[in-house]
Amino acid sequence: MLPNQSANVIETDIAIIGGGSAGISLAAKLKHQTTVVVEPKHPDERDVSWALWAKGDQLQELGSAIKGCWKQWRLVDHQGEILHTSDDYHYISLSSADYLRNRESQLAPSTKLIRDCAEHIQSTGCGGNFSVSGQRYHAQHIYDSRPPKMDKNGLKQHFLGIEIRTKQPLKETSIATLMDFRVDQSRGLHFIYALPFSGRSLLIESTMISTSLEPMDWYRTAIDEWLKDQSIEIESITREEHGVIPMHETIAEDSSLTKIGAASGAIRLSSGYAFTTIQMQMTKLAAGIEKGQFEVPQVISGTISQLDNIFNRVLVAEPTLGVQLMMKTAGALDAKGFSRFMLGKATIKDWIKVILAMPKIPFLNQVFR
Repeated sequence: MLPNQSANVIETDIAIIGGGSAGISLAAKLKHQTTVVVEPKHPDERDVSWALWAKGDQLQELGSAIKGCWKQWRLVDHQGEILHTSDDYHYISLSSADYLRNRESQLAPSTKLIRDCAEHIQSTGCGGNFSVSGQRYHAQHIYDSRPPKMDKNGLKQHFLGIEIRTKQPLKETSIATLMDFRVDQSRGLHFIYALPFSGRSLLIESTMISTSLEPMDWYRTAIDEWLKDQSIEIESITREEHGVIPMHETIAEDSSLTKIGAASGAIRLSSGYAFTTIQMQMTKLAAGIEKGQFEVPQVISGTISQLDNIFNRVLVAEPTLGVQLMMKTAGALDAKGFSRFMLGKATIKDWIKVILAMPKIPFLNQVFR
């Protein structure tokens, strides 16, 4: 039970606005605070695929939400492929719905999940007041995990994907295709992402990295053409998903609230991978809260963000270099190094290898822009 209801205002220690990856993960880690999580959608209403490289304990922790797991992954262009194999790092795909349900089941008795939208938010210091479902709340600390605003002209990773059942068994199910660039490159950096979940279950996404979104039929056409090239026929479509991930510095919807997750800068700007960095941030924040420290930790360093911004500026300035840059990055690193690099955990040695592999003049132009 939440304590101290007075004058129709319920007092709580922590309020979390938004119960997605960041919000519900933080809530599940808080055991000694009264907490309110405000999230209008049920997990099944927001089921998409989340991907990361994981190993050891993290594989076990995420087990109930894992849809697919691969020790091998590849990048492909018209010149050939780069194949990585690792017994330590596994590339995994999660069902966001299963993950969110699992975390919701771990909420402490002192945490209340409300399926509605927060309204009339008034911040005061680190906390403030808000209304939800006709009830007024006051929280000592408010954390806002709602998606950030995106710059209309900023670089984005945008995609449409379908999960299908195939008519015939797939030829290869042990390799995840992270990027197949043998598709239309006329509108920006474009690739097909394909994950074989089983012998006849496949997720295919048409993914673009550019500043402009495309009509949904454009992505669907790319998927159809890729499937035709692979001689894969669809028996049925299980589900469809689409999304837009910012690859630029974002703007918060409400600058007066303390941000967590994507809105706080926890997305790796050069890759769009966010799950691992968000989980790191939530683990550190929860540990801090237990000690009375409520500041949100930054899990991506300023130096990495600066390097990512330079990389992305090259993609915008010279989009025809996109395939080459991605293939050279993958080719410069072994499986462990590539996993670390994509997750924002690259070592100095990893960075040196990538920098040496890049064409120098386009990057120097952006460094001294």
